[in-house]
Amino acid sequence: MNKKFLKKIIAHSSEDLKLISACCSEGRVKTGNIKYLPKNKIFLLFIDRLIKEEENNKDRVSSIIKFEYIYSSKSKNINQKNMDLTIELLAIDIFKKDHNYEIILLFSNNGFITLNAEIIDVVLEDQKNTYD
Repeated sequence: MNKKFLKKIIAHSSEDLKLISACCSEGRVKTGNIKYLPKNKIFLLFIDRLIKEEENNKDRVSSIIKFEYIYSSKSKNINQKNMDLTIELLAIDIFKKDHNYEIILLFSNNGFITLNAEIIDVVLEDQKNTYD
């Protein structure tokens, strides 16, 4: 019996975040599915990604990347007015700046989002296999 399981990856370090970055590279994101909730200090990214955890698997899964303890968010080269624009996530990178972290989301067409965080607290959670 070949069961498909939904995954949840929790990152609390830069090494953990590299795993989430590897799983989500080449993932598709609609600009309308990027949400920043400043009062809650949460940044959400809804992504349609390839299942890279399994070798030779070309299936896709809908996932959410949840960044917590985010106190600011800035974007560049991303048309936020076009809610149906689909961009490709290339990588997630992180830098330590003073006592805080800068998490950089790199997208296709030279777009990026910079998140300023107090600590690293990121969760990648699969929601639904797109072949279901």
